[in-house]
Amino acid sequence: VQLQASGGGLVQAGGSLRLSCSASGSTFSTLVMGWFRQVPGKEREFVAAIRDSPFYGDAAKGRFTIARDNAKNTVYLQMNKLKPEDTAVYYCAAGWSNTVVRESDYNFWGRGTLVTVSS
Repeated sequence: VQLQASGGGLVQAGGSLRLSCSASGSTFSTLVMGWFRQVPGKEREFVAAIRDSPFYGDAAKGRFTIARDNAKNTVYLQMNKLKPEDTAVYYCAAGWSNTVVRESDYNFWGRGTLVTVSS
């Protein structure tokens, strides 16, 4: 499975961005799809994941929405009310684990897309 994330960019605080992650292969509907983010010098942080239903990390609750389109082999992360502390490289990941919050739960990773939120 190859993953390609896109949609990052520069946005002002309070604004919105939608990230997309497209996946190759025919097994997309069976995969758990996740989003993580990483700031230089810090550990990668779980943001959200979805198989049949969404699950969110603390930073995403109430502001971010994860969704998937199995027909398009794509998972989305809609990010609203962005804050400067949301600035990070966002990575999509895929796997088949029953747990979703650890990096080790995922087998495949995309290259990441940079989100910069200005104050």
